[in-house]
Amino acid sequence: MKSTQPLIDTHLHLASEQFNEDRRAVIERAIEAGIAAMVEIGYDLASSHAAVALANAHPAIFAVVGIQPNHLHDLPSDWIDQIRKLAAHPKVVAIGEIGLDYYWMKSPPSAQEEAFRAQLALAAELGLPVVIHSREAMPETIAVLRDAARGPGVMHSFSGDWTAAQECLELGFYLSFSGPLTFPKSAALHEVVQQAPLERLLIETDSPYLSPHPHRGQRNEPSRLVYIAQKLADLRGLSLAELGPQLWQNTLRAFPRMAETLG
Repeated sequence: MKSTQPLIDTHLHLASEQFNEDRRAVIERAIEAGIAAMVEIGYDLASSHAAVALANAHPAIFAVVGIQPNHLHDLPSDWIDQIRKLAAHPKVVAIGEIGLDYYWMKSPPSAQEEAFRAQLALAAELGLPVVIHSREAMPETIAVLRDAARGPGVMHSFSGDWTAAQECLELGFYLSFSGPLTFPKSAALHEVVQQAPLERLLIETDSPYLSPHPHRGQRNEPSRLVYIAQKLADLRGLSLAELGPQLWQNTLRAFPRMAETLG
Protein backbone atom coordinates (compact mmCIF):
# COMPACT_ATOMS: atom_id res chain seq x y z
CA MET A 1 0.00 0.00 0.00
CA LYS A 2 1.36 3.40 -0.98
CA SER A 3 0.34 6.96 -0.17
CA THR A 4 0.35 9.62 -2.87
CA GLN A 5 0.58 12.20 -0.06
CA PRO A 6 3.76 12.45 2.03
CA LEU A 7 3.18 11.19 5.58
CA ILE A 8 5.18 11.37 8.82
CA ASP A 9 5.49 8.43 11.21
CA THR A 10 5.55 10.29 14.53
CA HIS A 11 6.68 7.35 16.71
CA LEU A 12 8.81 4.31 15.95
CA HIS A 13 11.77 2.30 17.22
CA LEU A 14 14.01 1.53 14.24
CA ALA A 15 16.99 1.05 16.57
CA SER A 16 15.26 -2.09 17.91
CA GLU A 17 17.24 -5.29 17.46
CA GLN A 18 14.27 -6.60 15.46
CA PHE A 19 15.55 -4.45 12.59
CA ASN A 20 19.22 -5.41 12.86
CA GLU A 21 19.10 -7.60 9.73
CA ASP A 22 17.23 -5.25 7.40
CA ARG A 23 17.10 -1.74 8.86
CA ARG A 24 18.20 -0.04 5.64
CA ALA A 25 15.64 -1.97 3.60
CA VAL A 26 12.89 -1.06 6.10
CA ILE A 27 13.74 2.64 5.74
CA GLU A 28 13.78 2.34 1.94
CA ARG A 29 10.38 0.59 1.92
CA ALA A 30 8.97 3.36 4.09
CA ILE A 31 10.17 6.08 1.75
CA GLU A 32 8.82 4.17 -1.27
CA ALA A 33 5.43 3.93 0.49
CA GLY A 34 5.27 7.73 0.88
CA ILE A 35 6.62 8.05 4.42
CA ALA A 36 8.67 11.21 4.01
CA ALA A 37 9.86 11.49 7.62
CA MET A 38 10.08 9.31 10.73
CA VAL A 39 10.54 10.12 14.41
CA GLU A 40 12.80 7.66 16.25
CA ILE A 41 11.88 7.48 19.93
CA GLY A 42 14.19 6.85 22.87
CA TYR A 43 12.98 5.01 25.97
CA ASP A 44 16.24 4.68 27.94
CA LEU A 45 19.73 6.14 27.69
CA ALA A 46 21.01 3.61 25.14
CA SER A 47 18.01 3.98 22.82
CA SER A 48 18.12 7.77 23.17
CA HIS A 49 21.75 7.78 22.04
CA ALA A 50 20.78 5.41 19.20
CA ALA A 51 17.91 7.68 18.18
CA VAL A 52 20.26 10.64 17.79
CA ALA A 53 22.73 8.49 15.84
CA LEU A 54 19.99 7.36 13.44
CA ALA A 55 18.77 10.93 12.98
CA ASN A 56 22.33 12.04 12.30
CA ALA A 57 22.76 9.33 9.67
CA HIS A 58 19.43 9.63 7.79
CA PRO A 59 17.94 12.87 6.44
CA ALA A 60 14.38 11.52 6.84
CA ILE A 61 14.76 10.58 10.52
CA PHE A 62 14.32 12.82 13.57
CA ALA A 63 14.85 11.88 17.23
CA VAL A 64 13.11 12.08 20.59
CA VAL A 65 15.10 11.40 23.78
CA GLY A 66 13.99 10.43 27.26
CA ILE A 67 13.45 7.71 29.86
CA GLN A 68 10.23 5.68 29.70
CA PRO A 69 8.69 4.58 33.05
CA ASN A 70 9.60 0.91 32.47
CA HIS A 71 13.31 1.75 32.23
CA LEU A 72 14.05 3.66 35.42
CA HIS A 73 16.25 1.09 37.18
CA ASP A 74 20.02 1.40 37.23
CA LEU A 75 20.04 4.95 35.87
CA PRO A 76 23.29 6.81 36.54
CA SER A 77 23.09 9.85 38.78
CA ASP A 78 23.66 12.17 35.81
CA TRP A 79 20.91 10.70 33.61
CA ILE A 80 18.95 13.94 33.31
CA ASP A 81 22.10 15.77 32.23
CA GLN A 82 22.74 13.12 29.59
CA ILE A 83 19.23 13.64 28.21
CA ARG A 84 19.79 17.42 28.29
CA LYS A 85 23.00 17.07 26.25
CA LEU A 86 21.35 14.75 23.70
CA ALA A 87 18.46 17.19 23.33
CA ALA A 88 20.88 19.87 22.12
CA HIS A 89 21.17 18.05 18.78
CA PRO A 90 19.20 20.04 16.16
CA LYS A 91 17.28 16.95 15.00
CA VAL A 92 15.97 16.15 18.50
CA VAL A 93 12.38 17.35 18.33
CA ALA A 94 10.95 16.42 21.78
CA ILE A 95 11.57 14.84 25.18
CA GLY A 96 10.08 11.35 25.41
CA GLU A 97 8.76 8.89 25.64
CA ILE A 98 7.99 9.73 29.25
CA GLY A 99 5.03 9.14 31.53
CA LEU A 100 3.44 6.49 33.72
CA ASP A 101 2.94 2.74 33.25
CA TYR A 102 0.83 0.96 35.87
CA TYR A 103 0.41 -2.13 33.68
CA TRP A 104 3.96 -3.44 33.97
CA MET A 105 4.67 -1.49 37.17
CA LYS A 106 8.42 -2.06 36.86
CA SER A 107 9.00 0.87 39.22
CA PRO A 108 6.74 2.10 42.02
CA PRO A 109 4.33 4.92 41.16
CA SER A 110 6.30 7.42 43.25
CA ALA A 111 9.52 6.76 41.30
CA GLN A 112 7.65 6.92 37.99
CA GLU A 113 6.09 10.24 38.86
CA GLU A 114 9.40 11.70 40.04
CA ALA A 115 11.13 10.84 36.75
CA PHE A 116 8.09 12.02 34.78
CA ARG A 117 8.05 15.40 36.50
CA ALA A 118 11.84 15.81 36.15
CA GLN A 119 11.59 15.31 32.38
CA LEU A 120 8.57 17.56 32.03
CA ALA A 121 10.63 20.25 33.78
CA LEU A 122 13.55 19.58 31.42
CA ALA A 123 11.29 19.91 28.38
CA ALA A 124 9.96 23.22 29.72
CA GLU A 125 13.53 24.41 30.34
CA LEU A 126 14.53 23.55 26.76
CA GLY A 127 11.32 24.74 25.12
CA LEU A 128 10.60 21.30 23.67
CA PRO A 129 7.32 19.37 23.44
CA VAL A 130 6.91 16.01 25.19
CA VAL A 131 5.84 12.56 23.99
CA ILE A 132 3.72 10.84 26.62
CA HIS A 133 3.53 7.12 27.39
CA SER A 134 0.51 6.20 29.50
CA ARG A 135 -0.62 2.64 30.13
CA GLU A 136 -3.32 1.76 32.65
CA ALA A 137 -2.59 5.18 34.21
CA MET A 138 -4.53 7.75 32.20
CA PRO A 139 -6.18 9.57 35.15
CA GLU A 140 -2.84 9.77 36.98
CA THR A 141 -1.03 10.90 33.82
CA ILE A 142 -3.57 13.65 33.18
CA ALA A 143 -3.33 14.77 36.81
CA VAL A 144 0.46 15.21 36.52
CA LEU A 145 0.15 17.00 33.18
CA ARG A 146 -2.53 19.30 34.56
CA ASP A 147 -0.23 20.20 37.42
CA ALA A 148 3.16 20.28 35.70
CA ALA A 149 2.75 20.84 31.97
CA ARG A 150 0.73 22.24 29.14
CA GLY A 151 1.05 21.44 25.46
CA PRO A 152 2.37 21.22 22.93
CA GLY A 153 2.87 17.53 23.42
CA VAL A 154 1.77 14.18 22.04
CA MET A 155 -0.22 11.39 23.66
CA HIS A 156 1.56 8.44 22.07
CA SER A 157 -0.56 5.54 20.80
CA PHE A 158 -3.63 7.04 22.42
CA SER A 159 -5.82 4.33 23.95
CA GLY A 160 -8.30 6.27 26.08
CA ASP A 161 -11.97 7.04 25.59
CA TRP A 162 -13.55 10.32 24.50
CA THR A 163 -13.66 11.65 28.07
CA ALA A 164 -9.89 11.15 28.47
CA ALA A 165 -9.31 12.54 25.00
CA GLN A 166 -11.16 15.75 25.88
CA GLU A 167 -8.98 16.23 28.96
CA CYS A 168 -5.81 15.76 26.90
CA LEU A 169 -7.04 18.16 24.24
CA GLU A 170 -7.88 20.79 26.86
CA LEU A 171 -4.27 20.59 28.04
CA GLY A 172 -3.03 21.34 24.52
CA PHE A 173 -1.95 17.83 23.57
CA TYR A 174 -2.18 16.07 20.22
CA LEU A 175 -3.64 12.54 20.02
CA SER A 176 -1.53 10.05 18.07
CA PHE A 177 -3.08 6.84 16.75
CA SER A 178 -1.33 3.58 15.91
CA GLY A 179 -2.23 0.10 14.62
CA PRO A 180 -5.14 -0.57 17.01
CA LEU A 181 -7.13 2.16 15.21
CA THR A 182 -7.47 -0.30 12.31
CA PHE A 183 -8.87 -3.13 14.46
CA PRO A 184 -12.62 -3.73 13.95
CA LYS A 185 -13.35 -3.82 17.68
CA SER A 186 -11.65 -0.47 18.50
CA ALA A 187 -14.98 1.34 18.78
CA ALA A 188 -13.79 3.75 21.51
CA LEU A 189 -10.81 4.86 19.40
CA HIS A 190 -13.04 5.26 16.37
CA GLU A 191 -15.32 7.55 18.38
CA VAL A 192 -12.36 9.67 19.51
CA VAL A 193 -11.13 10.10 15.93
CA GLN A 194 -14.60 11.09 14.77
CA GLN A 195 -15.16 13.59 17.61
CA ALA A 196 -11.73 15.21 18.05
CA PRO A 197 -10.65 18.30 16.10
CA LEU A 198 -8.95 17.14 12.91
CA GLU A 199 -6.08 19.57 13.50
CA ARG A 200 -5.10 17.74 16.71
CA LEU A 201 -4.69 14.22 15.27
CA LEU A 202 -1.42 12.45 14.44
CA ILE A 203 -0.49 8.96 13.25
CA GLU A 204 2.32 6.57 14.15
CA THR A 205 3.32 2.93 13.78
CA ASP A 206 5.21 2.34 17.06
CA SER A 207 7.27 -0.10 14.95
CA PRO A 208 8.15 -2.89 15.54
CA TYR A 209 5.01 -3.12 17.69
CA LEU A 210 1.23 -2.80 17.09
CA SER A 211 1.11 -3.76 13.42
CA PRO A 212 -2.16 -2.66 11.79
CA HIS A 213 -4.80 -4.84 10.17
CA PRO A 214 -4.29 -6.87 7.95
CA HIS A 215 -0.75 -7.41 9.33
CA ARG A 216 -1.73 -7.75 12.98
CA GLY A 217 0.66 -9.95 14.94
CA GLN A 218 3.59 -9.42 12.55
CA ARG A 219 6.64 -7.24 13.08
CA ASN A 220 5.50 -3.73 12.28
CA GLU A 221 7.40 -1.27 10.10
CA PRO A 222 6.91 2.36 9.05
CA SER A 223 5.67 1.56 5.53
CA ARG A 224 2.46 0.32 7.18
CA LEU A 225 1.63 3.83 8.38
CA VAL A 226 -0.47 4.11 5.24
CA TYR A 227 -3.03 1.64 6.64
CA ILE A 228 -3.48 3.81 9.73
CA ALA A 229 -3.76 6.98 7.67
CA GLN A 230 -6.38 5.37 5.43
CA LYS A 231 -8.44 4.18 8.41
CA LEU A 232 -8.36 7.65 9.94
CA ALA A 233 -9.41 9.15 6.60
CA ASP A 234 -12.30 6.67 6.32
CA LEU A 235 -13.50 7.50 9.84
CA ARG A 236 -13.53 11.20 8.98
CA GLY A 237 -15.18 10.73 5.58
CA LEU A 238 -12.12 12.06 3.75
CA SER A 239 -9.83 10.80 1.04
CA LEU A 240 -6.19 10.20 1.88
CA ALA A 241 -5.37 13.02 -0.55
CA GLU A 242 -7.49 15.37 1.57
CA LEU A 243 -6.20 14.09 4.93
CA GLY A 244 -2.47 13.89 4.16
CA PRO A 245 -1.68 17.62 4.07
CA GLN A 246 -3.61 18.16 7.33
CA LEU A 247 -1.63 15.43 9.12
CA TRP A 248 1.61 16.92 7.77
CA GLN A 249 0.79 20.36 9.15
CA ASN A 250 -0.39 18.89 12.46
CA THR A 251 2.96 17.13 12.89
CA LEU A 252 4.99 20.25 12.15
CA ARG A 253 2.95 22.18 14.73
CA ALA A 254 3.42 19.41 17.30
CA PHE A 255 7.20 19.30 16.66
CA PRO A 256 8.33 22.84 15.76
CA ARG A 257 11.97 21.78 15.26
CA MET A 258 10.84 19.52 12.41
CA ALA A 259 9.30 22.50 10.73
CA GLU A 260 12.74 24.13 10.56
CA THR A 261 13.85 21.27 8.29
CA LEU A 262 10.65 20.17 6.52
CA GLY A 263 8.85 23.49 6.29
